[in-house]
Amino acid sequence: MEDYHATGGRRKKDAVYLALTQKATKIQPVYASPAANSDSTVHTLLDASGLPGLVSGARTILIKPNLVNCQGPPVTTPVSLVASVVRYLQNRCTAEIVIAEGTASAEHDTWHVFRELGYLDLAAAAGVRLLDLNQEETICRSLEHCRRWPRMHLPEIVYESFLLSMPVLKAHTLAGVTLTLKNMMGLAPPTHYRISEQGWKKAAFHHRIHEAIADLNRYRHPDFTLLDASVGMAESHLWGATCQPPVGLLAAGTDPVAIDAWGCGVLGKKWQDIDHIRVLHGELGQAAPLCISALEMKGTNNAR
Repeated sequence: MEDYHATGGRRKKDAVYLALTQKATKIQPVYASPAANSDSTVHTLLDASGLPGLVSGARTILIKPNLVNCQGPPVTTPVSLVASVVRYLQNRCTAEIVIAEGTASAEHDTWHVFRELGYLDLAAAAGVRLLDLNQEETICRSLEHCRRWPRMHLPEIVYESFLLSMPVLKAHTLAGVTLTLKNMMGLAPPTHYRISEQGWKKAAFHHRIHEAIADLNRYRHPDFTLLDASVGMAESHLWGATCQPPVGLLAAGTDPVAIDAWGCGVLGKKWQDIDHIRVLHGELGQAAPLCISALEMKGTNNAR
């Protein structure tokens, strides 16, 4: 494990962070489309959101789904949606594509979750690599303005790759919502963020959870998000009622704060009431005013 303090990199890291926060003052659109089960719908949305230009120089694209445990969608990201994104990227860039997750499940490791949810089959069929972020080599970085995590251990590969987050639309019992900002918790290694050997692998985040999520994203937030809002979990992230009727949408964009603010609205919540979104508004992105670009697809009927 590399200690970023020891490399003399703290000042450089803070300078990069300052540049990112200055860039975040520009309003970036949230692109939304009906969640039709077809490559053409997904690919049209990704084209409209400018993804090809964003990944044109990338050597590695890290796709980060939400695979919190072995439950299928809408608790976790549908493997069919990830497969569609993989096909899209393979046709539009030469980067290595890696599907990466560090499950939080107390009962199973990430490889078990990959196998149960069909990701092993996807990787074999598409010729892409799977990565357990819970087992990756980490580096430690520091940011002076972070109070919850003044030092953060994360896998080195997440700093070296284009990070494409693929969360699902869910309420959360502790954080209010779990969307793209909270999806970054899968990056955190259990060796540093698990409280007990038998417990939840990211349990340290549950203490001052909003500060924990905000600081994590100050170290590494997604470069691009494709949010699966095809169904939606209305009450909780692991159980309870789904949205009725199903939301039936996908949303994409480069601003994780805007994506999460959009998701809050769809779930009937105010982003101002979700502390980790509120504190990052104006810092890592813009929750308001939202610029929503709604794409209409032929043969679909979007009631929302």
